[in-house]
Amino acid sequence: MAQIYISLGSNVNKEHYLAAGLKALLTHFPDSIHSSVYESEAVGFAGRNFYNSVLGAQTAMSLADVCRVLKEIELDNGRTHQDKKFSPRTLDLDLLFYDDVICESPAQLPRDEVVKNAFVLQPLHEVAADFYHPVVAKTIDEIWREYHNPQQKLWKVEL
Repeated sequence: MAQIYISLGSNVNKEHYLAAGLKALLTHFPDSIHSSVYESEAVGFAGRNFYNSVLGAQTAMSLADVCRVLKEIELDNGRTHQDKKFSPRTLDLDLLFYDDVICESPAQLPRDEVVKNAFVLQPLHEVAADFYHPVVAKTIDEIWREYHNPQQKLWKVEL
């Protein structure tokens, strides 16, 4: 079984799409843990605020199959292949970790946003504080305690 962590994000009808994405993920990864939901300003473009969270699970699926499932869930929730990197999203699902795999394909692992963005790191810290980042060679707890980016503000929301 592989330990995986997936970030969820939305800034278009965000409560609906985050809930829909989580529901779909739970059909594939029923034995999972889900962080609180955080709201943050858009990063990299001017847009509406995002809702973000992280789901942790164990799976027998291959890395390629997990990536395929995430893309299918995104497409089922209004994403298109033409979406620009920094643009509004109905649903954005990013695989952050697949065990300690380091690769660029079929996904960048570990995902570089883990150490760059509070909207990924803080919810990840909730569900995976002791998880070891194989590139940075620190736990998520250590990375979170050392993180400092006053430009990125986020706050917990109740759904």
